[in-house]
Amino acid sequence: MSGKRKFRIVVLPGDGIGPEVVSSALLVCNLVAGKLKIVIESKEMKVGGISIDETGQPITEEVLKEAKKANAVLLGAVGGPKWEKLEHSKKPEQGLLALRKGLKLFANLRPVKAVESLINSSSIKPEVVRNTDLVVVRELTGGIYFGKPRGIKKCAGGMKGVNTEVYTEGEIERIARVAFDIAMKRRKKVTSVDKANVLESSQLWRDVVNRVHKDFPDIEVNHMYVDNCAMQLIRHPGQFDVILTNNLFGDILSDEAAMLSGSIGMLPSASIGNRNGLYEPIHGSAPDIAGRDIANPLATILSVAMMFRYSLNRPDGADAIEKAVANVLEKGYRTSDIAMDGTKNVGTREMAEAVMAELNSLVSP
Repeated sequence: MSGKRKFRIVVLPGDGIGPEVVSSALLVCNLVAGKLKIVIESKEMKVGGISIDETGQPITEEVLKEAKKANAVLLGAVGGPKWEKLEHSKKPEQGLLALRKGLKLFANLRPVKAVESLINSSSIKPEVVRNTDLVVVRELTGGIYFGKPRGIKKCAGGMKGVNTEVYTEGEIERIARVAFDIAMKRRKKVTSVDKANVLESSQLWRDVVNRVHKDFPDIEVNHMYVDNCAMQLIRHPGQFDVILTNNLFGDILSDEAAMLSGSIGMLPSASIGNRNGLYEPIHGSAPDIAGRDIANPLATILSVAMMFRYSLNRPDGADAIEKAVANVLEKGYRTSDIAMDGTKNVGTREMAEAVMAELNSLVSP
């Protein structure tokens, strides 16, 4: 045991279906770790609505402290109708924003890949969705979500709401380099998305991306306005490899892209910085189905795959998990959100067990 490499992860199940999908994903995580002869020490803590109920805060300093010491954080989902009437600064989602800021996670990665066995699950025509394989690289700590001034106040004409879009040259450069690095390992194409025709912050974004591009001459770069990108994602998603964009545009486009896969319950994400990584499915807490063993755990399981790739530096583990998920889908296993005629409808836990069975045949101890 002493010769095995150890990793520490903080587990934050959160609210709604979060605990169910996280517990299923941890089964997969521990199985792969055992086969790869690495040790994962996990510590479960609270964030979001459940933290508000117990501590009055969406996240505590203790949780942030433990997260900063960990190699990675695995998060389920936060929020729900129960906490919607709280003031903005006290809502469950502020716990997630505090994690991103506290861990200095400036890059959010959301891969979207059309799985042949799920082509017909998408609301978009199969011939359009087929061959989709892209990554949205979203800047995570700047832009309109964090810019100041912000707030709601009285003015001569009544109430006025203010939010400010702010980006510095350094913030743009570091996220651009992440996108270019990822593209170098893929099809070497970056589409930088902005609104440079009307926004000065976007013009700076475009200028900096062009400058960084000089360090990556093998990469093909094109610039696209966000409204056109939103249309092109539905019209011809296969044209994209790596989409690089800011916080607000990335938030919207990555959720739009989610439907290319057939279900938002299929998509993982990674938020990375200089040291730690935060891994979570992009779906919400879905409190209406919590506790019913029907939630799709695959997005969380695939988030664990991203954790193996980016924080644990074990791409072999990531590849195995992704292959196991693809095999399970090919064999017809489906949770209710992706079920079709002729498929085998299974629950949250049974889907995780099916993935584990595949892993047992794919990865030798």
